[in-house]
Amino acid sequence: MVVQSEAGRWVVPPTRAIWMVAGMTHTIRCVGEVHMRSLRVAPVAAPKLLDQTQAVGISPLLRELIRAAMDVRQPHVPGTRDGRVMRLILDELRALPVLPLHLPMPTDARLLRICDALQQRFDDASTMADWARRLAVDVKTIQRLFLKQTGLTFGQWRQQARLLRALELLATGEKVIDVALALGYESPSAFASMFRKQFGQPPGQFFAET
Repeated sequence: MVVQSEAGRWVVPPTRAIWMVAGMTHTIRCVGEVHMRSLRVAPVAAPKLLDQTQAVGISPLLRELIRAAMDVRQPHVPGTRDGRVMRLILDELRALPVLPLHLPMPTDARLLRICDALQQRFDDASTMADWARRLAVDVKTIQRLFLKQTGLTFGQWRQQARLLRALELLATGEKVIDVALALGYESPSAFASMFRKQFGQPPGQFFAET
């Protein structure tokens, strides 16, 4: 799934999830066939869970607990087997690992122009100096605004945009070499090295998890 909001974009591969804070307007786009289960947690039930929208990992235990919860009748009774299942789900939610699957979006109109263009052409090799000339602004201004509004440098933002796009393409069965070239990498090995550095796995193994 690709989840989009004013705060940015998240790519949610199989066996992962999106923790969405209450009240955030968003859209969901499915890449290929998607089977999804949703949990809705009342704030009063778990006030110390994540307070920001994040892509997260799902442990095998939590996955099975969610499946078991589908048979729990509501309202459940605390202290019963059903109640313990629901309580254990909350315990597991507190241990969710946050994953680097978010692309934050700036609010400055000039930066939005850059970001929109880079997401139209992921192989665009324009430098920050090139964009500074096109927008008639100082290079340092662009760099300062990127860091302030996204927490990333221009180069880091473009790399993250490319890697998240790579996940979408790989999910549809695209070959690693085709994905690497489409995103502007000089070689599949350069792409694979960057992918492993970011996600801890080579691109060919990322979707092999069950």
